[in-house]
Amino acid sequence: MKKIQIPSGEPVGRIACPQCGNDAEFVEIADNVQVTTRYRQNTDGSFTPVDNSTEIHGEVQFVCGQCGADLTRFRGHFLEMSF
Repeated sequence: MKKIQIPSGEPVGRIACPQCGNDAEFVEIADNVQVTTRYRQNTDGSFTPVDNSTEIHGEVQFVCGQCGADLTRFRGHFLEMSF
């Protein structure tokens, strides 16, 4: 089992970028992604999405949303705390 690195921000566990101090905006960047969306055509010719799925086949980075610093070491904690 991979050990999760927990950030030491305030309160304990809050992620803060060590480069710029941002503690609110973060971005996941995934490589080699396949997005599939299924649509149904309506009687008027327009389309409505009915289902979608995303498959990630590459690496996923977790970065600061302000300065772009690599925070991937905290991604496991991010995933555990995403509700």
